[in-house]
Amino acid sequence: MTEELFREDAYLQRCEAEVTAVVDDGACLDRTVFYCTGGGQPGDRGRLLLEDGVALDVVDTVKDGARIVHRLGDGVEPPRVGARVIGEVDWLRRHRLMRMHSALHLLCAAIARPVTGGQVGEQKSRLDFDLQGEAVDKDRIAELIARWIAEDHPISHRWIDAAELEARPELVRTMSVRPPTSAGRVRLVEIADVDLQACGGTHVRSTGEIGAVSIGKIENKGRQNRRISLTLLD
Repeated sequence: MTEELFREDAYLQRCEAEVTAVVDDGACLDRTVFYCTGGGQPGDRGRLLLEDGVALDVVDTVKDGARIVHRLGDGVEPPRVGARVIGEVDWLRRHRLMRMHSALHLLCAAIARPVTGGQVGEQKSRLDFDLQGEAVDKDRIAELIARWIAEDHPISHRWIDAAELEARPELVRTMSVRPPTSAGRVRLVEIADVDLQACGGTHVRSTGEIGAVSIGKIENKGRQNRRISLTLLD
């Protein structure tokens, strides 16, 4: 099992760890700061620093049951089981993904309709909404999101029992992806006075940290689905 340090502190950029398993394309650690692919957010990249000074590039991070695989580049020999390493994330990339993921929660709050799909990117992200034919006011959405960013609302997380989540289905905004559970608990991400939903992703500490964003064109994806994209402007 891999201890997921990023769930409690998305700002941790490095940690010491022990290699617990080696697989064909990478290594599993007993603890990690690397976010693993899930919920539309891609896995982290970075490197593993070995005790002899060698640095191994991590090109992706994925979940494998209760453990997390740090995928290494082609032809790279993984460290041995039991080796001590330091894991370092590509922080510039991670921080952009955190900003984008938080911006998508603002988009959820601005539209407040079921989400049928989505993808978090470094520069551009998108959500698909089941709007049941309802019209979308792009200018109003842009105005709301810009205002919430300017107001700098705090962003925090907490955990609830999975049973409580079942009793509060409104906390699950995505129709296609269930939020991850840990020891019978589910993680909630709250943007104060704006949004509350189940989410396992990494986020910034406040909306002001997101920075300026622009709303892309609204695309039809079927009879009811509408795709809306966001782009970071810096």
